[in-house]
Amino acid sequence: MPQIEQLSRRTPKVSVDELLEGFHPSPRFGEVSFESYRPDPAQPSQAAAVMRLEKFAGAVDHKQPTGLRRFFGGRKQVDSRAGIYLDGGFGVGKTHLLASLWHQVDGPKAFGTFVEYTNLVGALSFRKTVDALGGYELVCIDEFELDDPGDTVLMSRLMRELADAGVKLAATSNTLPGALGEGRFAAVDFQREIQVLADQFDVVRIDGEDFRHRGLPAAPEPLTDLELKRKIHNDYAGKVVAADEFMDLVKHLEGVHPSRYRQFIDGIDVVAWHNVATITEQAVALRFVVLADRLYDKDVPIIASGVPFDQVFTREMMAGGYMKKYFRAVSRLTALAREGQKGETAA
Repeated sequence: MPQIEQLSRRTPKVSVDELLEGFHPSPRFGEVSFESYRPDPAQPSQAAAVMRLEKFAGAVDHKQPTGLRRFFGGRKQVDSRAGIYLDGGFGVGKTHLLASLWHQVDGPKAFGTFVEYTNLVGALSFRKTVDALGGYELVCIDEFELDDPGDTVLMSRLMRELADAGVKLAATSNTLPGALGEGRFAAVDFQREIQVLADQFDVVRIDGEDFRHRGLPAAPEPLTDLELKRKIHNDYAGKVVAADEFMDLVKHLEGVHPSRYRQFIDGIDVVAWHNVATITEQAVALRFVVLADRLYDKDVPIIASGVPFDQVFTREMMAGGYMKKYFRAVSRLTALAREGQKGETAA
Protein backbone atom coordinates (compact mmCIF):
# COMPACT_ATOMS: atom_id res chain seq x y z
CA MET A 1 0.00 0.00 0.00
CA PRO A 2 1.23 3.54 -0.71
CA GLN A 3 1.56 6.08 2.05
CA ILE A 4 -0.86 8.90 1.22
CA GLU A 5 -0.11 12.47 2.24
CA GLN A 6 -1.57 15.84 1.29
CA LEU A 7 0.62 18.78 0.38
CA SER A 8 -2.36 21.01 1.05
CA ARG A 9 -1.96 20.18 4.73
CA ARG A 10 1.78 20.89 4.91
CA THR A 11 3.17 24.15 6.29
CA PRO A 12 6.93 23.65 6.71
CA LYS A 13 8.92 25.66 9.24
CA VAL A 14 12.42 26.35 7.98
CA SER A 15 15.36 27.97 9.80
CA VAL A 16 17.82 30.39 8.18
CA ASP A 17 20.53 27.72 8.15
CA GLU A 18 18.14 25.25 6.52
CA LEU A 19 17.25 27.82 3.85
CA LEU A 20 20.92 28.41 3.02
CA GLU A 21 21.71 24.70 3.05
CA GLY A 22 19.15 24.30 0.29
CA PHE A 23 21.20 26.46 -2.09
CA HIS A 24 22.92 23.67 -3.99
CA PRO A 25 22.18 21.90 -7.29
CA SER A 26 19.15 19.63 -7.27
CA PRO A 27 19.57 15.84 -7.35
CA ARG A 28 19.01 16.04 -11.10
CA PHE A 29 22.36 17.88 -11.34
CA GLY A 30 23.96 16.45 -8.22
CA GLU A 31 26.84 14.71 -9.97
CA VAL A 32 27.24 16.53 -13.28
CA SER A 33 30.58 17.83 -14.48
CA PHE A 34 32.15 19.54 -17.47
CA GLU A 35 33.26 16.08 -18.62
CA SER A 36 29.70 14.72 -18.54
CA TYR A 37 28.38 17.58 -20.69
CA ARG A 38 28.01 16.47 -24.31
CA PRO A 39 28.42 19.43 -26.67
CA ASP A 40 26.53 19.21 -29.94
CA PRO A 41 29.16 19.07 -32.74
CA ALA A 42 26.81 21.17 -34.87
CA GLN A 43 26.86 23.92 -32.21
CA PRO A 44 30.50 24.98 -31.61
CA SER A 45 29.39 27.58 -29.07
CA GLN A 46 28.63 24.73 -26.64
CA ALA A 47 32.21 23.42 -26.53
CA ALA A 48 33.48 27.01 -26.36
CA ALA A 49 31.27 27.64 -23.34
CA VAL A 50 32.82 24.69 -21.50
CA MET A 51 36.29 26.15 -22.05
CA ARG A 52 35.19 29.58 -20.84
CA LEU A 53 33.64 28.15 -17.70
CA GLU A 54 36.66 26.00 -16.87
CA LYS A 55 38.79 29.13 -17.07
CA PHE A 56 36.30 31.04 -14.94
CA ALA A 57 36.37 28.28 -12.31
CA GLY A 58 40.10 28.88 -11.93
CA ALA A 59 39.50 32.60 -11.50
CA VAL A 60 37.11 32.03 -8.60
CA ASP A 61 40.07 31.01 -6.44
CA HIS A 62 41.63 34.40 -7.07
CA LYS A 63 38.95 36.76 -5.84
CA GLN A 64 39.50 40.47 -6.13
CA PRO A 65 40.72 41.73 -2.74
CA THR A 66 38.46 44.03 -0.80
CA GLY A 67 39.09 46.72 1.80
CA LEU A 68 42.74 47.31 2.77
CA ARG A 69 43.92 44.26 0.84
CA ARG A 70 42.93 46.03 -2.36
CA PHE A 71 45.59 48.68 -1.68
CA PHE A 72 48.27 46.66 0.09
CA GLY A 73 49.48 43.73 -1.93
CA GLY A 74 46.20 41.98 -2.66
CA ARG A 75 46.16 39.64 -5.62
CA LYS A 76 44.98 41.31 -8.81
CA GLN A 77 41.62 40.32 -10.15
CA VAL A 78 41.93 37.76 -12.92
CA ASP A 79 38.81 38.83 -14.84
CA SER A 80 37.63 42.37 -15.42
CA ARG A 81 34.06 41.58 -14.41
CA ALA A 82 32.61 39.81 -11.42
CA GLY A 83 30.58 37.28 -13.30
CA ILE A 84 29.88 35.10 -16.30
CA TYR A 85 26.46 34.91 -17.92
CA LEU A 86 25.28 31.96 -20.03
CA ASP A 87 22.71 33.07 -22.60
CA GLY A 88 20.75 30.55 -24.65
CA GLY A 89 17.37 28.93 -25.26
CA PHE A 90 15.62 26.41 -23.06
CA GLY A 91 17.24 23.02 -22.67
CA VAL A 92 20.65 23.61 -24.30
CA GLY A 93 22.50 22.54 -21.15
CA LYS A 94 22.98 25.86 -19.35
CA THR A 95 21.94 24.49 -15.96
CA HIS A 96 24.18 21.44 -16.45
CA LEU A 97 27.13 23.75 -17.09
CA LEU A 98 26.27 26.08 -14.20
CA ALA A 99 26.03 23.11 -11.82
CA SER A 100 29.32 21.77 -13.19
CA LEU A 101 30.94 25.09 -12.34
CA TRP A 102 29.51 24.92 -8.81
CA HIS A 103 30.86 21.38 -8.33
CA GLN A 104 34.31 22.34 -9.61
CA VAL A 105 34.80 25.29 -7.28
CA ASP A 106 35.96 24.76 -3.70
CA GLY A 107 34.99 26.89 -0.76
CA PRO A 108 31.63 28.28 0.35
CA LYS A 109 29.26 28.66 -2.57
CA ALA A 110 25.56 28.91 -3.38
CA PHE A 111 23.44 27.60 -6.25
CA GLY A 112 19.80 28.55 -6.74
CA THR A 113 17.30 29.91 -9.22
CA PHE A 114 16.71 33.61 -9.62
CA VAL A 115 13.33 33.22 -7.94
CA GLU A 116 14.91 31.40 -5.00
CA TYR A 117 17.28 34.33 -4.37
CA THR A 118 14.48 36.89 -4.48
CA ASN A 119 12.49 34.65 -2.15
CA LEU A 120 15.51 34.37 0.14
CA VAL A 121 15.61 38.16 0.44
CA GLY A 122 11.90 38.11 1.23
CA ALA A 123 12.43 35.53 3.95
CA LEU A 124 15.61 36.96 5.53
CA SER A 125 15.70 40.68 4.55
CA PHE A 126 18.10 42.26 2.09
CA ARG A 127 20.89 43.01 4.56
CA LYS A 128 20.90 39.55 6.10
CA THR A 129 21.01 38.02 2.61
CA VAL A 130 24.03 40.14 1.68
CA ASP A 131 25.72 39.22 4.96
CA ALA A 132 25.00 35.53 4.40
CA LEU A 133 26.20 35.41 0.79
CA GLY A 134 28.96 38.03 1.02
CA GLY A 135 31.47 35.53 2.41
CA TYR A 136 30.93 33.03 -0.39
CA GLU A 137 33.44 32.34 -3.15
CA LEU A 138 30.77 31.82 -5.81
CA VAL A 139 27.05 32.56 -6.21
CA CYS A 140 25.31 30.77 -9.09
CA ILE A 141 21.95 32.10 -10.29
CA ASP A 142 19.97 29.83 -12.58
CA GLU A 143 17.15 31.08 -14.83
CA PHE A 144 17.93 34.76 -14.35
CA GLU A 145 14.83 36.78 -15.16
CA LEU A 146 13.38 40.12 -14.14
CA ASP A 147 9.61 40.22 -13.86
CA ASP A 148 8.88 43.56 -12.24
CA PRO A 149 10.59 46.83 -11.26
CA GLY A 150 10.98 45.72 -7.65
CA ASP A 151 13.01 42.67 -8.67
CA THR A 152 15.10 44.83 -10.99
CA VAL A 153 16.17 47.18 -8.21
CA LEU A 154 16.55 44.35 -5.70
CA MET A 155 18.79 42.17 -7.84
CA SER A 156 20.90 45.04 -9.15
CA ARG A 157 21.64 46.03 -5.53
CA LEU A 158 22.32 42.45 -4.48
CA MET A 159 24.66 41.71 -7.39
CA ARG A 160 26.49 45.01 -6.92
CA GLU A 161 27.06 44.45 -3.21
CA LEU A 162 28.16 40.85 -3.69
CA ALA A 163 30.56 41.88 -6.46
CA ASP A 164 31.97 44.64 -4.24
CA ALA A 165 32.53 42.00 -1.55
CA GLY A 166 34.63 39.99 -4.01
CA VAL A 167 32.05 37.28 -4.70
CA LYS A 168 32.20 35.73 -8.17
CA LEU A 169 28.84 35.48 -9.94
CA ALA A 170 27.59 33.04 -12.56
CA ALA A 171 24.14 33.12 -14.13
CA THR A 172 22.02 31.52 -16.82
CA SER A 173 19.12 32.97 -18.76
CA ASN A 174 17.50 32.98 -22.16
CA THR A 175 17.59 36.79 -22.22
CA LEU A 176 20.67 38.95 -22.59
CA PRO A 177 21.32 40.96 -19.40
CA GLY A 178 20.80 44.27 -21.15
CA ALA A 179 17.38 43.11 -22.34
CA LEU A 180 16.09 41.80 -19.01
CA GLY A 181 12.63 43.10 -18.22
CA GLU A 182 11.64 43.77 -21.82
CA GLY A 183 8.01 42.95 -22.48
CA ARG A 184 7.16 42.82 -18.78
CA PHE A 185 7.26 46.40 -17.57
CA ALA A 186 8.59 49.78 -18.64
CA ALA A 187 12.20 48.59 -18.74
CA VAL A 188 13.39 51.93 -20.09
CA ASP A 189 12.44 53.54 -16.77
CA PHE A 190 14.80 51.16 -14.98
CA GLN A 191 17.61 51.14 -17.52
CA ARG A 192 20.15 52.24 -14.91
CA GLU A 193 19.46 49.21 -12.72
CA ILE A 194 19.39 46.90 -15.73
CA GLN A 195 22.72 48.30 -16.93
CA VAL A 196 24.22 47.74 -13.47
CA LEU A 197 23.28 44.08 -13.84
CA ALA A 198 24.66 43.86 -17.38
CA ASP A 199 27.96 45.44 -16.31
CA GLN A 200 28.59 42.64 -13.80
CA PHE A 201 28.80 39.89 -16.44
CA ASP A 202 30.76 38.67 -19.42
CA VAL A 203 28.20 37.06 -21.73
CA VAL A 204 28.72 33.59 -23.21
CA ARG A 205 26.21 32.59 -25.89
CA ILE A 206 25.17 28.91 -26.10
CA ASP A 207 23.26 27.94 -29.23
CA GLY A 208 21.20 24.80 -29.68
CA GLU A 209 17.76 23.21 -29.75
CA ASP A 210 15.60 22.59 -26.67
CA PHE A 211 16.28 18.90 -25.94
CA ARG A 212 12.93 18.64 -24.14
CA HIS A 213 11.17 19.45 -27.43
CA ARG A 214 13.16 17.17 -29.76
CA GLY A 215 10.33 14.93 -30.85
CA LEU A 216 8.55 15.23 -27.50
CA PRO A 217 4.80 14.75 -27.99
CA ALA A 218 2.19 16.96 -26.40
CA ALA A 219 1.27 16.59 -22.75
CA PRO A 220 -0.13 13.10 -22.06
CA GLU A 221 -3.86 12.64 -21.85
CA PRO A 222 -5.03 13.06 -18.25
CA LEU A 223 -6.30 10.04 -16.40
CA THR A 224 -9.87 9.73 -15.29
CA ASP A 225 -10.30 10.12 -11.57
CA LEU A 226 -10.95 6.37 -11.23
CA GLU A 227 -7.80 5.56 -13.25
CA LEU A 228 -5.83 7.96 -11.07
CA LYS A 229 -6.96 6.24 -7.86
CA ARG A 230 -6.14 2.81 -9.30
CA LYS A 231 -2.72 3.94 -10.47
CA ILE A 232 -1.85 5.33 -7.03
CA HIS A 233 -2.57 1.97 -5.39
CA ASN A 234 -1.34 -0.36 -8.15
CA ASP A 235 1.85 1.39 -9.31
CA TYR A 236 3.15 3.12 -6.21
CA ALA A 237 2.97 0.53 -3.44
CA GLY A 238 5.44 1.40 -0.69
CA LYS A 239 5.88 4.94 -2.03
CA VAL A 240 4.91 8.25 -0.45
CA VAL A 241 2.20 9.76 -2.65
CA ALA A 242 1.05 13.34 -2.19
CA ALA A 243 -2.57 13.22 -3.35
CA ASP A 244 -4.49 16.50 -3.50
CA GLU A 245 -7.41 18.18 -5.15
CA PHE A 246 -5.54 20.45 -7.54
CA MET A 247 -7.30 23.69 -6.69
CA ASP A 248 -7.03 22.99 -2.94
CA LEU A 249 -3.26 22.68 -3.38
CA VAL A 250 -3.00 25.79 -5.53
CA LYS A 251 -4.96 27.80 -2.97
CA HIS A 252 -2.80 26.44 -0.13
CA LEU A 253 0.38 27.68 -1.83
CA GLU A 254 -0.66 31.23 -0.96
CA GLY A 255 0.13 30.46 2.69
CA VAL A 256 3.53 28.81 2.07
CA HIS A 257 6.48 31.12 1.35
CA PRO A 258 8.10 30.08 -1.95
CA SER A 259 11.50 29.95 -0.22
CA ARG A 260 10.14 26.86 1.58
CA TYR A 261 8.95 24.93 -1.48
CA ARG A 262 12.02 22.67 -1.42
CA GLN A 263 11.14 21.55 2.10
CA PHE A 264 7.43 21.56 1.20
CA ILE A 265 7.92 18.52 -1.06
CA ASP A 266 10.57 16.72 1.02
CA GLY A 267 10.03 12.98 1.23
CA ILE A 268 7.46 12.86 -1.59
CA ASP A 269 7.98 10.13 -4.22
CA VAL A 270 5.12 11.06 -6.55
CA VAL A 271 2.36 13.65 -6.68
CA ALA A 272 -1.21 12.81 -7.68
CA TRP A 273 -3.47 15.72 -8.59
CA HIS A 274 -7.21 15.28 -8.87
CA ASN A 275 -9.09 17.53 -11.30
CA VAL A 276 -6.32 19.74 -12.65
CA ALA A 277 -7.92 22.95 -13.90
CA THR A 278 -6.77 26.04 -15.78
CA ILE A 279 -5.35 28.68 -13.45
CA THR A 280 -6.80 32.10 -14.26
CA GLU A 281 -5.06 34.43 -11.79
CA GLN A 282 -1.52 35.61 -12.54
CA ALA A 283 -0.26 35.65 -8.95
CA VAL A 284 -1.56 32.12 -8.40
CA ALA A 285 0.00 30.94 -11.66
CA LEU A 286 3.42 32.35 -10.77
CA ARG A 287 3.42 30.56 -7.41
CA PHE A 288 2.52 27.35 -9.19
CA VAL A 289 5.44 27.86 -11.59
CA VAL A 290 7.80 27.87 -8.60
CA LEU A 291 6.32 24.61 -7.35
CA ALA A 292 6.68 23.07 -10.83
CA ASP A 293 10.36 24.06 -10.83
CA ARG A 294 10.98 22.46 -7.43
CA LEU A 295 9.20 19.24 -8.48
CA TYR A 296 11.33 19.13 -11.63
CA ASP A 297 14.49 19.77 -9.59
CA LYS A 298 13.71 16.72 -7.44
CA ASP A 299 12.42 14.65 -10.39
CA VAL A 300 9.07 13.93 -8.72
CA PRO A 301 6.73 12.16 -11.18
CA ILE A 302 3.19 13.47 -11.63
CA ILE A 303 -0.04 11.61 -12.26
CA ALA A 304 -3.19 13.65 -12.75
CA SER A 305 -6.78 13.89 -13.85
CA GLY A 306 -8.46 16.99 -15.28
CA VAL A 307 -7.07 19.14 -18.08
CA PRO A 308 -3.67 18.36 -19.68
CA PHE A 309 -0.75 20.47 -18.53
CA ASP A 310 -0.56 22.42 -21.78
CA GLN A 311 -3.87 23.94 -20.69
CA VAL A 312 -2.99 24.71 -17.06
CA PHE A 313 -2.33 28.38 -17.91
CA THR A 314 -4.61 30.64 -19.93
CA ARG A 315 -3.82 31.59 -23.53
CA GLU A 316 -3.34 35.17 -22.40
CA MET A 317 -0.71 34.06 -19.88
CA MET A 318 1.09 31.96 -22.49
CA ALA A 319 1.30 35.00 -24.78
CA GLY A 320 2.02 37.64 -22.12
CA GLY A 321 5.01 39.09 -20.36
CA TYR A 322 5.66 35.96 -18.29
CA MET A 323 5.37 33.58 -21.24
CA LYS A 324 8.92 32.23 -20.82
CA LYS A 325 8.15 31.14 -17.27
CA TYR A 326 4.92 29.48 -18.31
CA PHE A 327 6.42 27.68 -21.31
CA ARG A 328 9.23 26.37 -19.09
CA ALA A 329 6.69 25.18 -16.52
CA VAL A 330 4.56 23.41 -19.15
CA SER A 331 7.66 21.73 -20.57
CA ARG A 332 8.70 20.49 -17.14
CA LEU A 333 5.23 19.43 -16.01
CA THR A 334 4.80 17.53 -19.29
CA ALA A 335 8.08 15.69 -18.75
CA LEU A 336 7.13 14.74 -15.18
CA ALA A 337 3.64 13.64 -16.28
CA ARG A 338 5.10 11.44 -19.00
CA GLU A 339 7.35 9.90 -16.37
CA GLY A 340 4.49 9.33 -13.94
CA GLN A 341 1.84 8.14 -16.38
CA LYS A 342 3.91 6.45 -19.08
CA GLY A 343 7.12 5.49 -17.30
CA GLU A 344 9.28 7.68 -19.54
CA THR A 345 12.36 9.25 -17.96
CA ALA A 346 11.99 13.02 -17.55
CA ALA A 347 14.86 14.72 -19.38
